[in-house]
Amino acid sequence: MTLSRRHLLAAAPLLGLSATPLLAQGQPLRCAVGPFQPTAGDTRRAYEPFFGHLAKALGRPLELTVTTDWAGIAVALSTGQVDVAWMGPWGYILAKDRANAEALAVVCYQGRPTYQAIIIARPGLAIARFPEDARGLSISFADAGSTSGWLIPHYWFKTQGIDPRSYFKYRDGASHPANDLAVANGQVDLATDYDRNLAAMIAAGRVREAEVKIVWRSEPLPNDALAVRADLDAGLKTALREAALAIGPEQAAQVMPPN
Repeated sequence: MTLSRRHLLAAAPLLGLSATPLLAQGQPLRCAVGPFQPTAGDTRRAYEPFFGHLAKALGRPLELTVTTDWAGIAVALSTGQVDVAWMGPWGYILAKDRANAEALAVVCYQGRPTYQAIIIARPGLAIARFPEDARGLSISFADAGSTSGWLIPHYWFKTQGIDPRSYFKYRDGASHPANDLAVANGQVDLATDYDRNLAAMIAAGRVREAEVKIVWRSEPLPNDALAVRADLDAGLKTALREAALAIGPEQAAQVMPPN
């Protein structure tokens, strides 16, 4: 997984200039990441090497915050508590809208700049047509700040004339890994997720492939964004961007998260 220069160039018009001074010598680089992994500890372990690499490249100590929802990152960026954050595309849109966050780059996974939202089901369910055969079943959506776990499935159901809150036995607010486990353990019939996460859960042995089946896929969606607060110094933005883009394939295997 690498950071794509092509997608950075697509995001470049979002960037603006700032009169805010560079971080004072010794001031930590304050970073944040949302609830990508099953637990906050898992997320920290997965993303700390990447943010540590950025901080080292800038000669700063690292201060990493793991949030429990995507709205928390938007608030932290808007109040100046965080300098740079890694977030999903919907999380970035929230941060852009609420905090005028600016994208530096889009992440590529296995050379791909896109991913897909999915809905998974218990394999024993007789679902030949979705969503027609799934009416009345229980479904778990992810946090409302999730692109693949909330926004895109809600949008798709709307295009089908369906309100998932009344069409299914509805709940939301779970993490993606929790959704996978809930389906695999029979705690819920259906759940939202994204393709990379399910593949990672299966590869890690947290879920067996036979325990879930995919009943719906979205169109390709843009990958995660690396974003900064609006008033961050332009020189620091450039330094962050260059440090991220300098990560080659071999180094990516050491510092980038798995999915």
